[in-house]
Amino acid sequence: MTTHIEQQLYSRDILDVGVISLRPIHLDKDIDTIYKWITNPHAKYWGMLTSTKEEVYEAYYEIEKNPHHHTYIGMLDNEPIFLMERYKASEDIIGKHYHAHLNDYGMHILVAPVKQRIPKFTWYVFSTIINYFFSLPYVERVVVEPDVHNTKIHILNKKAGFVYQHEIKLASKIAALAFCTRETYKKALIKLTEK
Repeated sequence: MTTHIEQQLYSRDILDVGVISLRPIHLDKDIDTIYKWITNPHAKYWGMLTSTKEEVYEAYYEIEKNPHHHTYIGMLDNEPIFLMERYKASEDIIGKHYHAHLNDYGMHILVAPVKQRIPKFTWYVFSTIINYFFSLPYVERVVVEPDVHNTKIHILNKKAGFVYQHEIKLASKIAALAFCTRETYKKALIKLTEK
């Protein structure tokens, strides 16, 4: 039997916060949690507020069948706290909106509603995810395409060194296309330590 520790893909111990880790989704076990997060008003940019549990299950079942798109659950110690999707940009619809490089990988992030406020918590989650992406030797650029109106994620993206390009029209939104490389991320982290 596989243990939780064996399933971890990446973890980071943050002083006074705890261990933030990533594990693969277990759809049958995680569906109640995912459904609760995705249909919460704070997840309006996820576009599934009125979805049924069956529709959410089917959407993630389809993602997990795709060899180029995967879903992960983020944990704080042993508590699920965020959902993250990783996809190969050249094999996704986003690749039709720009010249996708072979080693471009995109991400979607949904942080659960906060039970207890932790200063800088969203940044800790976000930077852990970026650290995970750049721990993968085949990832050269991280691509994001958030809704242009999602100001909170734009702040995090820019803080992590994402460079915004232009707006693109996707089926469900007008999105801001942005890229982050190891170099722009490193420069962003240096800039943060200088403040």
